This record gives sequence, structure tokens and C-alpha cells, in this order.
Amino acid sequence: MTSMSYTGAWPVAPTPFNDDGTLDLPGMRRVLDCIADQGADGICILANFSEQFLIADDERETLTRLCLEHIAGRVPVIVTISHYATQIAVARARLAKDLGASAVMMMPPYHGALLKGTPEQTFEQVARVGEVGIPIMIQDAPLSGVELPVPLLVRMAREIEMVKLFKIECAGAAAKLRRLIAEGGEAIEAPFDGEEGITMLADLDAGARGTMCSAMITEHIRSVVLDHLNGDRPAAAAGYQRLLPAVNHENRQCGFRAAKAAMVEGKVFASEFSRHPVPPLSPETRAELLDHLRPLEPVAMRWGH
Repeated sequence: MTSMSYTGAWPVAPTPFNDDGTLDLPGMRRVLDCIADQGADGICILANFSEQFLIADDERETLTRLCLEHIAGRVPVIVTISHYATQIAVARARLAKDLGASAVMMMPPYHGALLKGTPEQTFEQVARVGEVGIPIMIQDAPLSGVELPVPLLVRMAREIEMVKLFKIECAGAAAKLRRLIAEGGEAIEAPFDGEEGITMLADLDAGARGTMCSAMITEHIRSVVLDHLNGDRPAAAAGYQRLLPAVNHENRQCGFRAAKAAMVEGKVFASEFSRHPVPPLSPETRAELLDHLRPLEPVAMRWGH
């Protein structure tokens, strides 16, 4: 694929659970249908905002198969494969490819605060995954605690054929995106941002071509990206300003629980349950979120009514 294939809004699909903590598989199918109806340009599954750190290995395989079978090519799907062990990351990438995923996303190898891959080990892991033959999105996220300097990212883009996408969501993302694009040139096929789009306007100004947001207000996020890509920055800025209170509340107060709350309101699935030790949203925080969302009339809050 070329960089033009990777633009717009690629939301992370939330993972619904039943109130007893089991996977809500019918709800997962409804999540995918809702995101498709939002007009998403692609979908990412099993990411941090999918609560991947609360999901067992056998459940990951179940969800990977279910999602790719249910989407059935309607939109491209990126499967998150991050793991400290290179062998496991490679196996996850191979499964994703075999099931028809369009790409995989991976953070650098890390486990907790102290087990972190060196730059060379990170490069080696990505190269091993690249041998599987599926496009790779490198996720530069604070959660890993691993620094990914621009020269390392550029080296990956130039030397590992499958490294095509970059999700930059570290502090100062716009400055890093601008430098990455300047130093990497044509090798940087698809620069994205993340963090629910909270710095999206600055990141688009810096050259981002897409965003990996949550599934809370995908259609509105996408409009901002497309306005900017079409050269209408005033419209993009106006749209961004309209969305910012909701996105800020999501990013700073709710995290991945925001999209779940919106979708429960929209009867996409029934329960906002997250596995322990994640606490539920407080009633006040949830009410404030919905107050921000109602004027936007998001698809997620209307879909099942």
C-alpha cells in the first residue's frame, strides 16, 4: 500500500465484557459494525485502548479471529502484536497476516519499568516481525517507557521494508513528526498521531496524514483530518475546537472507558465493565463526559436506538 491508503481516522476498537468479566463476543461484533458505520478508514484491535493488558492469550486469538472474520474486508484492520518476547510478537504477526489483517502495530519490547529493549534490540525485533511480510505501524507511546529517537525510526523505515506506518503519541508529538518526516522523506509513508487526537491540529500541521483515535467520536475526528488534508485548515481548526472539550475529558479524565460509556449509551453493547484493577468511571466523571458528547450527537451514542 502507499501512504494514500493510510489516511483519515483509524479508531481503536474497545473490547466489551459482560458484567461477570467474560468477553462479550456479540457485543464485539456490534462494536465493529458501529465503527464501520462511523465511516472509519480502518480499525485497530487489541491495542491499549482495547484493554489488551487485561486480556488472556487465548482470548486474544479468539478476538483476532472474530474481528477479522466479522469485518470481512469491509475496512482495513490493524492488529496490535506488542510483546517483550520477539518470538511471541512474530507469532502474533503471523496469525494476523494469515487471518487477513492489513497491518500490525507494535510498541518496542518492554515489560514493566525496568525491562526495556535497547535501540538495537528494538530494531532487531521489528526486523524479525518484518520478515513475516505484513506492514508494520511503529507505536511511539509513553506507556512503554522506551525512547524511540528519530534516527532509529528513520533507520527502520529505510532498512525494514514492512515498516510503513508511525503512530507518534509521545510528548511533543508535532515536533517529532515534523523531524521524522523531514529526515525520513519518502520512507515515512504514513505518519499518524494518537492520544485520542488531543494534539491533532498541531500534528496535522506537522505533516500527520491520519490519526488513531478512540471509537468515541470517530466521524468527527475524521472530518477534521480530511478538512486539513484537503487544504481547508480553517475548517479543520473550527472542527478541532468544537471537539476539544470532549477529547480533553476523554484523554485526561476517562481513558479507554470513555468510548465504552458512549457505546453503552448508544446500546452498542450492554456493560461498561473493565477487569480489575481498573475502576469504573465515577458517576460525576461519566455525566460530564456525556454532557460534552451530547451536542456532537456521535454515532456511538445513537447507533443502537
